[in-house]
Amino acid sequence: MSHLPLSGFRIISAEQYGAGPYGSMFLAQLGADVIKIEPPGSQGKGGDTARAVGPHYLRDGESLYFQAFNLNKRSLTLDLNAPEGQVIFRKLVATSHAVANNMRGDLPAKLGLTYETLKDINPAIVCAHLSAYGRDNERARWPGYDYLMQAEAGYCLLTGDPGGEPQRMGLSMVDFITGTIHAIGLLAALVDAQRSGVGRDVDTDLLSAAVHQTSYPALWYMNEGDVTERTPRSAHPTATPSQMFKAADGWIFVMCQLPKFWTIMVEKIGHRELSSDPRFAANKDRLANRAALTATLDELFETQPMAHWQELLAGHVPVAPVYGLDQALDSPWLRRTGMRDSVDHPDRPGMQVLANPIRINGQRLPNRPAPLLGADTDVILTDLGIGVDELAELKLAGIV
Repeated sequence: MSHLPLSGFRIISAEQYGAGPYGSMFLAQLGADVIKIEPPGSQGKGGDTARAVGPHYLRDGESLYFQAFNLNKRSLTLDLNAPEGQVIFRKLVATSHAVANNMRGDLPAKLGLTYETLKDINPAIVCAHLSAYGRDNERARWPGYDYLMQAEAGYCLLTGDPGGEPQRMGLSMVDFITGTIHAIGLLAALVDAQRSGVGRDVDTDLLSAAVHQTSYPALWYMNEGDVTERTPRSAHPTATPSQMFKAADGWIFVMCQLPKFWTIMVEKIGHRELSSDPRFAANKDRLANRAALTATLDELFETQPMAHWQELLAGHVPVAPVYGLDQALDSPWLRRTGMRDSVDHPDRPGMQVLANPIRINGQRLPNRPAPLLGADTDVILTDLGIGVDELAELKLAGIV
C-alpha cells in the first residue's frame, strides 16, 4: 500500500502491557511512526512487561504475547526518571505530533507527559492519557487491570448462566475497547491540532470505558430500574429465539432478532407449525415460554450437525457455529477475507499474526513484526543529533 492515512505523523508512546499498546498499534498500522518508549535493561529485565509474559517466547524476554500488541512500532529504550532521559524525551517531543501513555493516573504529571509541561516545546502536541481510574480523583494512584473493571462494571454478573458463579469474559475486552477509545480521542485532538496549531490533554480510563459499554442495559436501569440479569444459553434479554442451541456435534447460535427471522427459520427447518403454536406465536409469547421453546428447538437441531444448519439457514437467518478458538482461527473464512497474515520476525520467519480489521481502499493494512527491545534506539537518537560518543555515554549510564 503506497500511502497510509497517518503517514508522516509521529507518536511517542510510554506504554506497557495491553490497553495502551493495543490502541497505539492501530495508529502504527495506519501509518504513524509510533515510537514505543521502554525502560532500559537487558532482555527480561527491561522493556515493556508484556515482553516477559509467557508461555510462548521467540527468544529470552521476547514473547509472542508482546507481538499481539506491538506490530509496526519502533522501540526506544529511555529512562524517563533520569534528567538526561527527560532532555532526550523533550527533544523528541519537538519533532512529534502526540505523546500517549497508559500509566498509573498519578505518573504522567510526575514524568512530564502532560500538555501543560510540553506545550512550550511544541504548542500543537497532543497528550493522550489512559489510566485505570483517571488522573483527577482519589483513585489516581490505584493500579488497575481489565479483570477488575469487568468485576466493578457489572460484567461478571452479566456473564454465564443464571445462578452460577460470577464469570469474566474469556478475553480482556475492557483493555481492547479502552485502547481503541484512547486512539479515537488522540486522533480527534490531533485533527484539531492540525487546524488550530494548539494541542491538548485527552483522557480515558478503564473503568469509564467499561461502564460506557454497559450501553442500553445501563439506560434501562437508570431510567426504569430494570436490572438486566443473566439468561440461559447466553440468550438475548428481550428477543427470542436468540441464543445457543444443541446440534448433533456441538452448538449453534441462532438469532431471530426480528419477527421475520422466526417465520423464515421455522419454514427453513421444515416446522412451520411452530409459528402457529400459541406458545410461540409472537415474541412476547416466546419469551414467556422460552424454556419450552429451547427444549423444542434442541430436539430439532440435535438431529443434524452444525454445518447442516449453517448451510440451511445462512443468508436467511442470522446463524453461526459455536467454535473453539482453534476452530475459529482455522476457519477458511479468515484466509478468504485476509484476516490471517504472516510477518518475518528475526526469530520466526513466517510468524502468524492477525490482520488489522480496517481496510483502506479494500486492502488490508500492512504488518511488520513488533520490534526487539531497543531495536531503534540508535537510529532515533542519531536523528535527534546525538553523536556516537554521547550515545555510548548514555548507554553506559543506563539512560538508554
